Amino acid sequence: MKTISAIVLLVTGVALGMPAIAETAAPAQTTKKEKAPAKKTAGKKAAAAAGAAGAAGAAAADDDAKEPEIAGLTPTAYDCELGNKLTIYQMADQDQIALRWNKKLHHMTRVTTTTGAHRFENTKQGLVWIGIPAKGMLLDSKKGLQLANECKNLEQMQAKTAEKG
Repeated sequence: MKTISAIVLLVTGVALGMPAIAETAAPAQTTKKEKAPAKKTAGKKAAAAAGAAGAAGAAAADDDAKEPEIAGLTPTAYDCELGNKLTIYQMADQDQIALRWNKKLHHMTRVTTTTGAHRFENTKQGLVWIGIPAKGMLLDSKKGLQLANECKNLEQMQAKTAEKG
């Protein structure tokens, strides 16, 4: 008699538990169906953003390949360590410069930074100019080298002389 009662309770418990299990499984299945279209939408958005970024990158690479026009721009000469010299020509839009290094002009485009440093890059040539109030440096990002360091214009040199004196 105890065995029969135990079997009845077991069957009843299973029968009552099955709808609860089915209810919890059903929303999970619909959730999966709902997530699938969202992923496709996100994928399309990401693809569109990547396409736009690629187009912008291609346009920037084309600008990097061109030699900039410096007529009418004011040059700023920099003297660097080891006798290196370079000249920067600031363009009207403040987001681009022309940099003369080793008798060649390079078009550089501003890259935003979180530190406030002025960073300009020419991705095609691999050149990076970083300017801070005390100095500037020219890097070769492709080779991982410093091309010029401790670069200072006349204004920066005068400020350093004033500190010493």
